[in-house]
Amino acid sequence: MKIALVGIGKIAIDQHVPAIANSKDWELAATVSRKGAVDGVESFTDFAAFLAARPDVPVVSLCLPPVPRFDYAEAALNAGRHVMLEKPPGATLAEVHALEALAASKGLTLYTTWHSRMAHAVAPAKAWLADKTIRKAHITWREDVRKWHPGQDWVFEPGGMGVFDPGINALSILTEILPAPVHLTAATLEFPSNRQTPIAAKLTFSGNVTADFDWRQEGPQTWDIEVETDHGPMALRMGGNVLEIDGNPAGGENTIMGEYPALYARMAELVATKSSEIDLAPMVHVADALTLGRRLETTAFDF
Repeated sequence: MKIALVGIGKIAIDQHVPAIANSKDWELAATVSRKGAVDGVESFTDFAAFLAARPDVPVVSLCLPPVPRFDYAEAALNAGRHVMLEKPPGATLAEVHALEALAASKGLTLYTTWHSRMAHAVAPAKAWLADKTIRKAHITWREDVRKWHPGQDWVFEPGGMGVFDPGINALSILTEILPAPVHLTAATLEFPSNRQTPIAAKLTFSGNVTADFDWRQEGPQTWDIEVETDHGPMALRMGGNVLEIDGNPAGGENTIMGEYPALYARMAELVATKSSEIDLAPMVHVADALTLGRRLETTAFDF
């Protein structure tokens, strides 16, 4: 099936383009981007021009930053195209609800993707926890914004989410693997003095669950979720790709390359069955943190 990729930036080049190229389900038929392009693929700089010129492309995958994404998604759905949304699915909860209603009214697929849920060890962790009592859980999600978003000032602008851009990946795993939902009860957010979104956050949830997000960690990166249960400890390492039970290796792989191919395989299933998959649970936690969060000002940040 033909698909168009909109927003040819770092994440598109690193993950989406190879996933599509290696998929038996998809053909990358067009791209839309102000600057980027993919060799051998027809490119457009204007989305309306693409929609008019390529009615033969039934599916659009949006890799734009969250703030401008709604207008593109709405236009695509109104043009009768199925839509796949990079995480987070929007800048606000309300706009994603609006897209959900629009897609349903037109019988089109809308897929809010959460790539970290496709990490190798997430499904086994969920299965192991299913019949356990959770006594305590803690997320440590610390990485280097200069490595993963070099020079991308939009992440520190309103709607860019700051440290929640990576932190929402951890929350997408947490909301997938816990046998019962939790809700946020408190948050402390650190804002650089010259920025609009936080660079670090400490979160407290019901059920004795906590999280520590930081975008200033240099060197080795940390993406861990540790859970204490009535049957002993379990941990997810490497962003959900490595599973440990009782401190011993219990599955997974130390690689993230399977996540995006799995997303595109799922999108193919959704389109084939004329269904949608919309889950806003990770984004709800971020919105709650920004509502409840106590603001602390910290050192100015520049790339």
